[in-house]
Amino acid sequence: MSSCSSDKSPSSSACGNIQLTPAQEQAAAVGAEQDWAAAKAFYDNLVSTKRPRPPKPQNAITVAVSSRALFDMVKDRKIYEEEGVETYVKYQEENENVPLKPGPAFYFVKALEQVNARLRELYPNDEELFDIVLMTNNHAQVGVRLINSINHYGLSIERFCMTGGESPIGYLTAYLTNLYLSADSEKVQEAIEAGIASATMFTANKDIPYCDKQLRVAFDGDAVIFSDESEQIVKEHGLDRFFEHEQMNENKPLAQGPLKGFLEDLGKLQKKFYAKDERLDCPIRTYLVTARSAASSGARVLKTLRSWGLEIDEALFLAGAPKGPILVKIRPHIFFDDQMFHIEGAQQLGTVAAHVPYGIGQKYNKSKPKDDTVKK
Repeated sequence: MSSCSSDKSPSSSACGNIQLTPAQEQAAAVGAEQDWAAAKAFYDNLVSTKRPRPPKPQNAITVAVSSRALFDMVKDRKIYEEEGVETYVKYQEENENVPLKPGPAFYFVKALEQVNARLRELYPNDEELFDIVLMTNNHAQVGVRLINSINHYGLSIERFCMTGGESPIGYLTAYLTNLYLSADSEKVQEAIEAGIASATMFTANKDIPYCDKQLRVAFDGDAVIFSDESEQIVKEHGLDRFFEHEQMNENKPLAQGPLKGFLEDLGKLQKKFYAKDERLDCPIRTYLVTARSAASSGARVLKTLRSWGLEIDEALFLAGAPKGPILVKIRPHIFFDDQMFHIEGAQQLGTVAAHVPYGIGQKYNKSKPKDDTVKK
């Protein structure tokens, strides 16, 4: 194993902390632009292909997905844990023509690609699109099976990062990642601490049909879109103090949470459809599904979104009621929440849920869903 760090920041080397001068950073940026222009020219000169060219990373909304989130690799993981890496790699090579089954993030990725297809119809030369990166600590020898599986399902995933057993987290910044989804809770926690919007994926316990023409994303509020400041009051002082605090601070926007940026990204794309008079046929729909009560603490949430210039398509204030039945009605491709009991409830009723390990609520999260896909 190399002792080099995986720091990919532009001002430091991979094996140390050598700082670049502003002039060197500017020269590096100019060189990167020239490299990208040369790569684009090369691609454009190739024989025409039905595969769309990946967008420029600086313009794209990059979603990094682990192999165990994209595909069902429970059996594969068991081989790795019980028989070791060499047996695991050999198994993958022997089965490289056997497509892996869809995992918890699969239909979310398919929905992102459907949005891309609509955007390319309306804006043929625009590169503000979703760019899916397969981010995995698998060894390169496993890549053939992953590539074959991606091609089997017709997914447009061209960028891979395979780290051969090393943590891929250091590459997330280098890939300009907007959202990271993994089945490994430790890596997700590491990414959250690095300031990257991240969540641990959990497979639903039953199959429900997904809308194949509209990406549906559901968010919890506190400690997901917003900070955990209000949740801290609930945990430390109780509901009555929380209601009092929220009413007193109704006109003070909440601080942002870890997934505020991704909601903002979705909103930017929605506005591109609105600009083409596609509001009623927009292929993106967002939902706020919160345990807050509307009358007691809902106004601050809505005013915060307004102050950020963000719209949410549907806001559902449940006043502590279970979220699972509501999510069955929504049928989101993904539901983000910071509380494990909400994740479990969603999972049991067929919703693919993603745990955001952020905020004071993590001190109270002791249980985990019984799901082999999240075992280390």
